[in-house]
Amino acid sequence: MIFSENLVELRTKACLTQQDVADGAKMSLRAYQNYEWGLREPKMGALIALADFYEITLDELVCREWPREMEKD
Repeated sequence: MIFSENLVELRTKACLTQQDVADGAKMSLRAYQNYEWGLREPKMGALIALADFYEITLDELVCREWPREMEKD
């Protein structure tokens, strides 16, 4: 899953509107919509605000699985 899809899934599972998330993460609705629609990538401050809002880690927010297997040379 990619980041924008994860945002949609998190929001819909919580039965929230885009405005609810934008308000909760203290960002504009347009900024949040751009992230959810995959038009822009958020800066670190916005990522932290979204992770804090959903009470998840940054890794969970950006769909990063950890620990990753080390690539073998």
